[in-house]
Amino acid sequence: MTIHVKSNVHWVGIHDWETEHFHGKEYHMNKGTSYNSYLIREEKTVLVDTVDHRFTDQFLANLEMEIDLNEIDYIICQHAEEDHSGALAALLAKIPNTPVYCTEAGVNSIVGHHHQPDWNFRTVKTGDTLDIGNGKQLIFVEMKMLHWPDSMATYLTGDEVLFSNDAFGQHYCDERLFNDQLDQVELHEQCLRYFSNILTPFAPLVKAKIEEVLSLGVPIDVIATSHGCIWRDNATQIVEQYYEWSKAYKEDRITIVYDTMSNNTRMMADAIAKGIRQGSPDTAIKVFNISKHDKNDILANIFRSKGVLVGSSTMNNVMMPQIAALLEEMHGLRFADKKAAAFGSSGWTGGAVKRIDHRLREANFEVSPPQHIHWKPDTDALRQCIDYGATLAEVWNQDESYNQPKVAEQQVTRLEASDTQTEAPTSEQIDTPMSEQTKQGEQTEQHLPHADDCTCWRCTVCEWVYDPKQGEPNQDVAPGTPWEQVPDSFLCPECHLGKEVFVEV
Repeated sequence: MTIHVKSNVHWVGIHDWETEHFHGKEYHMNKGTSYNSYLIREEKTVLVDTVDHRFTDQFLANLEMEIDLNEIDYIICQHAEEDHSGALAALLAKIPNTPVYCTEAGVNSIVGHHHQPDWNFRTVKTGDTLDIGNGKQLIFVEMKMLHWPDSMATYLTGDEVLFSNDAFGQHYCDERLFNDQLDQVELHEQCLRYFSNILTPFAPLVKAKIEEVLSLGVPIDVIATSHGCIWRDNATQIVEQYYEWSKAYKEDRITIVYDTMSNNTRMMADAIAKGIRQGSPDTAIKVFNISKHDKNDILANIFRSKGVLVGSSTMNNVMMPQIAALLEEMHGLRFADKKAAAFGSSGWTGGAVKRIDHRLREANFEVSPPQHIHWKPDTDALRQCIDYGATLAEVWNQDESYNQPKVAEQQVTRLEASDTQTEAPTSEQIDTPMSEQTKQGEQTEQHLPHADDCTCWRCTVCEWVYDPKQGEPNQDVAPGTPWEQVPDSFLCPECHLGKEVFVEV
């Protein structure tokens, strides 16, 4: 079945109602997904992307009901992951030698997936065009690392349709394909969930790419995504939302996430939440048990939050495994400009709290002193946790400005109680500058053993660090060259992206 998008553009994709996970088990899809493929029929016939490999037969059968496959003049492959190009091999077996347009990195990715180096590849870069007749052209825009090196988008002139690849989409399946037909609250939730769990590591690139696309000065009437809805009603609203999300987004919200063996750490979590409410009544509070709640919902809430508290019971002198896994994902997502603190209960050593504290520092959070309680929390311990939460809320509110959430939410709470024998930190303790906190703990990767006057620059995508003292001899950047004098043509040696993705360390 095809769905008319605009003029001679039709959707020829697949609705996937059943799939529950993406990227292995990394992303839980609670609303299914769609694989969006598009057919453009002007003087030339163009197919933009295919579908996931599991739906190859269904896709080809549907396509052959609409068109003789031999009429397809060009195939645009915007991204080589199998949910985009999975049916490509079977399609090209039926129409061999059909030109496949992709980026130079796309050739490597497609060959790596399909092992067909002899396909008729035509490589493109940003600004290249393809005339498809009737006065219309396709303009190609490279989208490196959004979220793969091979990614690109395609713009159809005349109809003003942007085929946006993974940008602006969501894993969300509905028979109604267009944004104005859908539940707006649910759609916004799925968009944020998708951005926060998949695109957050590349937020600086998102911002730079949006600015680049806008600088082209082309009008956009429809955004045809690779997953989820097609944006036709005020299509650029999602561009504006992405731009806001890409700039160290945070609301007046705190997320508390924990795991527990005997409910002791849960008691702490609830008492800390109660203290936060006392110290900052307007702050939204979300409390999650990692073993019972959807991990991707938790990460989406952390993305929205100004701060996060991570708690765990101590087991074998380390944290609970699911908390450890969550911290690994938090490190990989590279949340920007957020505060954090560790808490937890233990029978004797409290190794979990120390490890959580260390991992939060490694993940580039601004870390406040932790809260550790021995044994099962008694009344005094719960008071300490309440005081801790209240003080933390006060400190985290200082000199902050927040984004306004589009969807109003009730402030959360499940409040009861928490662990023992340590005093709640004072305002001065919690507000210890990051540099001082690091001196007290282990050295992190952001505090390199350089002189005080040395300023390095870190790639936000792969975390390679440019050290002015060393330069980059492979690109003729001499030792001693400050970042301001590094040529604009400089590329990260690891991921080959430009200076715009670097931040000062």
